[in-house]
Amino acid sequence: MVVCSVNRMTRRCVVNLVCFGNRAVTQIYGNPLRPLHTSVCNNSSQPKSGFKPEKVAVVTKTTRYEFEQQRYRYAGLSEEDLKQLLRMKGSSYSGLLERHNIHTNNVEHIVKSLRKEGIEVRVVKRGEYDKEVVRWADAIISAGGDGTMLLVASKVLSKDKPVVGVNTDPERSEGHLCLPVRYTRAFPEVLEKLCRGEFRWLWRQRIRLHLEGTGINPTPVDLHEEQLSLEQHSQAHRITTMDSQRRAGTLYESFSKPSLLPIRSLNEIFIGESLSSRASYYEISVDDGPWEKQKSSGLSICTGTGSKAWSYNINKLAEQAVEQVLKIGKSQTGLDIPLNHEFIEKITDEYNESLVFSPEDRRLFFSVREPIVNRVFSSSRQRGFASKVCVRSRCWDACMVVDGGTSFEFNDGAIATISMSEEDQLRTVVLEN
Repeated sequence: MVVCSVNRMTRRCVVNLVCFGNRAVTQIYGNPLRPLHTSVCNNSSQPKSGFKPEKVAVVTKTTRYEFEQQRYRYAGLSEEDLKQLLRMKGSSYSGLLERHNIHTNNVEHIVKSLRKEGIEVRVVKRGEYDKEVVRWADAIISAGGDGTMLLVASKVLSKDKPVVGVNTDPERSEGHLCLPVRYTRAFPEVLEKLCRGEFRWLWRQRIRLHLEGTGINPTPVDLHEEQLSLEQHSQAHRITTMDSQRRAGTLYESFSKPSLLPIRSLNEIFIGESLSSRASYYEISVDDGPWEKQKSSGLSICTGTGSKAWSYNINKLAEQAVEQVLKIGKSQTGLDIPLNHEFIEKITDEYNESLVFSPEDRRLFFSVREPIVNRVFSSSRQRGFASKVCVRSRCWDACMVVDGGTSFEFNDGAIATISMSEEDQLRTVVLEN
């Protein structure tokens, strides 16, 4: 990290850091993480005419209330039993029910608005959402938050099928990938603007995955909206692996040629051991460069869309760290570096903003989490842009997780090729507030 390299900084490097901005980032990391805040409104993104689909699928999230009901239904608990159990856990039954009703009412508002315009609608729960639904629909509406939007996007393989996110609980969900929250209760206005062509298309780049090697199981495990425990996660992978091997009639399945997985990532791919306290061991090659053995807390590869999400939190600096760096720089160089809060805040914000890039950018951004560096393992680049990243697993119980919701087994001998293709772009709608 920055602090580790301060003692080796030259006087000039510290000056550049104090001047903040992208030049400082370039000096430290050797690779500019410039913010791409340019407008994405170009000729190709402007609709030539209005857009009115004939058939729309509305994919709804599973609310926490529904999840708790499903979780304890098999135990034969009554609604009163559920209330008491939630109370014992410190959760509010009435609060969960209230949020559930808000979501449900907003979904009904969306559906009624669509049908009023003569549009055929099919409402499906996230567990019912599959490729047949995608095939049927002219457009898909994600009714939930960012997690639902990521799930919906992952199964849309055509760049010609629009996906629109609507935040159905704006008070509790951030909804970065959804329309501005005012449209949740003003959905007829959305349809009017689409019909009149008063919007623009945003073509979000996505990640595609090829798998090859030994012990490959291309059958995914759906992690749902709630995180599974380690035991459940590992068991789920073991079950799908055994089923796959039973159908194939082989003990170990392998692909001599890369196999393209039927899923696309809008945010990020994460590769690492299932047990977070265990170091992940793998080899990595960036843009067909030499293979490098690494041990770390895992590897993240994100898109421009995902640069605002997990990747941002992996790489961002805190004001406390920036202040410590500046203090050391001041003592080492004798420069009159201001250490007031406003100055530190400005440098921190500019650095962190430089980690975010455009959803339309056709580059990947990889981040090695907490790399272990010694005489055996190295990390020549802890983060940076790339067109292609290849990873060979040397792990025992690892997973490759797509957008936090879909997991693939990724153990010793498995090789993943992570890249982008123009045909994988996701067609989304931008409406101004």
